[in-house]
Amino acid sequence: MVKKPMKFEEAFSRLEKVIEELEASELTLDETLKKYEEGMAMLRICREILQKAEKKIEVLTRDEEGKLRASPADIEGTSEGE
Repeated sequence: MVKKPMKFEEAFSRLEKVIEELEASELTLDETLKKYEEGMAMLRICREILQKAEKKIEVLTRDEEGKLRASPADIEGTSEGE
């Protein structure tokens, strides 16, 4: 049986649950390490999905003739507050 890829919402929700469980501090050391590893795996999935989404984002700009052109968004070059 082939597993379907996890959706962002599923991975993010699971990551939040893992964080809550780790913050509860009622786990043994072994359980804590397993939860940490699971959380890191969910984080990796979320990052990969977000990176793929960023590559799909395009910005519409007008050229010198006033025509709309699509170009890749400069997401990494932007920061909050700009």
